[in-house]
Amino acid sequence: MAVLALDNLTDFLGPTPQAVVRSETGAPVARSEVTEPAGGAGLPDGPLHQANLPRHGDIAPIPRVSIHAHCESPAVVEAVEIAARDRLMARATVTARTGGILGAIEVYQNAPTPNLIIVENRSADLILARLEDLAEVCDPTTKVMVIGYSNDIGFYRELMKRGVSEYAIAPLDPVAVIAAVSEIYRGTSSQRLGKTYAFIGAKGGVGSSTVAHNVGWSIARRSQTDVVVADLDLPFGTVGLDFNLDGGQGVAEAVQDAARLDEMLLERLLVDTGNHLSLLTAPATLNLSHDLPETVFDLLLEVAQSHVPTLILDVPHLWSAWTRKVLTAADDIVITAAPDLANLRNAKNLVAFLKTERPHDPPPKLVLNQVGVPKRPEIKPKDFVDALGIEPLVSIAFEPRLFGTAANNGQMIGQVSAKSRPAEAFMRIDQAVRGQGETRRRKGLLQSAGLRSLLRRKSPATGRST
Repeated sequence: MAVLALDNLTDFLGPTPQAVVRSETGAPVARSEVTEPAGGAGLPDGPLHQANLPRHGDIAPIPRVSIHAHCESPAVVEAVEIAARDRLMARATVTARTGGILGAIEVYQNAPTPNLIIVENRSADLILARLEDLAEVCDPTTKVMVIGYSNDIGFYRELMKRGVSEYAIAPLDPVAVIAAVSEIYRGTSSQRLGKTYAFIGAKGGVGSSTVAHNVGWSIARRSQTDVVVADLDLPFGTVGLDFNLDGGQGVAEAVQDAARLDEMLLERLLVDTGNHLSLLTAPATLNLSHDLPETVFDLLLEVAQSHVPTLILDVPHLWSAWTRKVLTAADDIVITAAPDLANLRNAKNLVAFLKTERPHDPPPKLVLNQVGVPKRPEIKPKDFVDALGIEPLVSIAFEPRLFGTAANNGQMIGQVSAKSRPAEAFMRIDQAVRGQGETRRRKGLLQSAGLRSLLRRKSPATGRST
């Protein structure tokens, strides 16, 4: 195997960007270093603390609500504005301004109130004295969240008595703001069962679709929970071929009928392969052009996430407004790359984009594929990792006979050779994307509202009810 030698890949590609959390002064600060103001008996577990803040990936997305924040400090205004740009707040409309509770009262004397009002005030006495005045100018359905500086349980109880939905202690970072708002709408914000994983190749032809389909198949088999693999490559999608199924219009019909897309239409469009795995196929024809707007898949993902424990998105290798939107909105992202210079450059650009657009999420996951192609110059894995700044989940060796057999037969690697190294690699990717604790079957969710109720239909492959 030939090895491509470069003296300094970092010099060629530029430095790897780093995402940081900053304090009120703008200095970088670790999450564990953020402390609460002293004083009082200390609050119960209910209010949001920096110390017990949930992980960003565990926070439920915010529903389609309007949010107005009336702040006193520039730091809280900035935290709210940054939170508003986060993928979890993509459906909400957020406005941040100064003025505190007095400013809010003045504004809503002559303007309708939003779904949620956030007020920050340093004076606990002022908050308690003016909450009744704020209530008089608010619609009865408007919720109120208070950001304060008192860590006293008596103050917290007084706020709850006055109907405040949530109390959070400043200073807050953007993730704390999102978590507090999500807590207010918990149970109503999104009744989705699981997560969305987007797979994209750093370059065309590196096997990202193969990785996505095999990982989806592995998750369905190992976790025994329902999985949908959605092929977003409308003109050239291969999910139907890879599973040896004729899936019809699938994604294209969902896009064309987006205005009426609901659970029933999604049920009709899904192709059930059996064993907890269903496909949302692409038409893979060239009789129509697909110039898609940025929000083309928003409703599809929203409906699917409400009924599917695991949604695998096979994202084509192209760059458009809608691919940016899909990647930004996904819960986790897997980049598949081959060990050459073009893949490294493209992967580095993708990582930099995602760190900028998803500053509160972990970095995307990396799969090195087609490693060891005979006579092809390759970048050493260590050099690839050093330049990219991300360790690969797995490195999948080039095995053309195994992958070719699977593709020609419409099978997954685990069906052709369950004990092969690629099959084990897909199992490891499955475990990594779902994380610890995700392998247990989520019985309550599946029994009550899972995809089993969505897929009581005949399999096109067998003609029998599944």
